[in-house]
Amino acid sequence: MDTRAPVDARAGALMVGLCFIWALQQIAIKAAAPDAPAVLQIGLRSALSALLVALVMWRTGQRPDWRGHGRAGALVGLLFGAEFWLLGEALHLTTASHAVVFLYTAPIFAAMGLHRWVPGERLHGVQWLGIALAFGGIAVAFARTPATGGATSLAGDALALAAGAAWGATTVAVRATGLSNAPATETLLYQLLGATVLLLAVAVLTGQAQLRPTPLALSSIAFQAVVVSFASYLAWFRLLRRYQAATLGVFSFLTPPLGVALGALLLGEPLERAFIQGAVLVLAGVVVVSGYPLWARRRRPR
Repeated sequence: MDTRAPVDARAGALMVGLCFIWALQQIAIKAAAPDAPAVLQIGLRSALSALLVALVMWRTGQRPDWRGHGRAGALVGLLFGAEFWLLGEALHLTTASHAVVFLYTAPIFAAMGLHRWVPGERLHGVQWLGIALAFGGIAVAFARTPATGGATSLAGDALALAAGAAWGATTVAVRATGLSNAPATETLLYQLLGATVLLLAVAVLTGQAQLRPTPLALSSIAFQAVVVSFASYLAWFRLLRRYQAATLGVFSFLTPPLGVALGALLLGEPLERAFIQGAVLVLAGVVVVSGYPLWARRRRPR
């Protein structure tokens, strides 16, 4: 029996604020890219955030269980790093608006992976219809995206979609291993360490380690490290411990529309009709897949 509280007004307001922060993540990376390549930004922010999480664990007496969770931690660290590597490369080739929508297909990939690997996470027929709806939206959005040139490209959108798949795989890896019972701070630490090692290595090996310490670049990295990867993630985990996860998850679907709006407002990104149509279908499919368990529970007789 779930003893967590239903989402109240305070939690709802906090979730809206978190979604706004998560939507700004892609905007900040894209805006500062001329001064700091996206991969370098995310690698540096991951290193700073890992240090902050380690300090929190030290102050609260927590220690990572390297022996029990080391292999699983390495796996989720690799997947988390791959997600942001793909996202960083995508932001060089497409708009932040496109990137945030395709990144948030992650629940679709997670649901399919959990259906295969985690007992008790079987998908229902309605959810498969939601998956079909989401992939139909992806096809619509891709259909009129140019292969190269312009503000967006098919390659950039495909990389953002692959980042969403990597995020979904990270969720499956956490749920299917001993990390499902580990403290949230420990799991987050593994993810941040993996991203730090992978992304900084990629930045050096691919010639993307040049940082121009402009106010925009430094403020972007600081915002991502302190606000996004540290404070917002810890706030999210604390909400999950207190409130019903399914309802909180539905709130998180505000992030893509906010990202699209902020991309147009702050970066002047174009909003193509085909992309908007596809994005609506994608988000509708994600809501069906992720919201069905909540709907089904409410329909059960008490």
